[in-house]
Amino acid sequence: MLELLEWTAGHLSEKGFDEARLTVDLLLAHVLRLRRLDLYLQFDRVLLPDELAAFRGMYERRLTHEPLQYILGETEFMGLKLKLGRAALIPRPETEQLVEHAVAASAGLGKEDLQILDVGTGSGNVALALAQRLPGARVTSIDNSSEALLLAARNAADNRITGVTFLEADIFGSLMDDRVFDLIVSNPPYVSAGEYACLEPEVRDFEPRLALTDGGDGLRFHRRIADRARALLRQGGLVFVEVGYNQAEAVREIFERQGLGNIVIHRDFAEIKRVVSAIQP
Repeated sequence: MLELLEWTAGHLSEKGFDEARLTVDLLLAHVLRLRRLDLYLQFDRVLLPDELAAFRGMYERRLTHEPLQYILGETEFMGLKLKLGRAALIPRPETEQLVEHAVAASAGLGKEDLQILDVGTGSGNVALALAQRLPGARVTSIDNSSEALLLAARNAADNRITGVTFLEADIFGSLMDDRVFDLIVSNPPYVSAGEYACLEPEVRDFEPRLALTDGGDGLRFHRRIADRARALLRQGGLVFVEVGYNQAEAVREIFERQGLGNIVIHRDFAEIKRVVSAIQP
């Protein structure tokens, strides 16, 4: 087994892949249903033919630049173990900051039974993390992909999280005009059409295009969310949106034009302006 790991890690590295040894360790640990640490205790183990075939198939998928998370079929987000498929975007560490800022600000709303709208749920990562950290909240989580919604619902069940309702809906359609929310949170498609063409193959060729780009300037969803926030947020309600590395000031202006107040730009761990929040006056 050690010889297999060393050869495949070396081969991946020669092909220009980052974290080659970590990748092959995780693939083999997944095939053998072991923790990564346990691999180091079984280096002399001889793989069975079906184990070797399974590892080879997964390894060849990685050589095509398919993301490791899709190959493994799972990922982690804020302590949640999530099933993952190509119908949903791979959750990023930066999005954890979106959740953290929203949770921190929610304390100022002065209520436990928060009504929260999550726009574009994907794997359900944001909605489930919010529900876990705000136990009294009721989260309505929308997406226009039925496949993504099935995945999100499965993740809710696997993590035993209640309080989240998943709905197939389009933010650009007529959306819950009879509902009022305390908090709107969204990690919308914000990659511009020009930037999309330049994305690395792991992202461009495998992750769902509609979850990445609006096909325009990357701000179409932010404009719509800001516009709908006037009707969907109660007085004093909050909106939090994730933005691209160069979009924060543009989103601030969008929020200002819609009459939202107390606009704040939050930086992520890399000091990139990553989240914009505002209050419904």
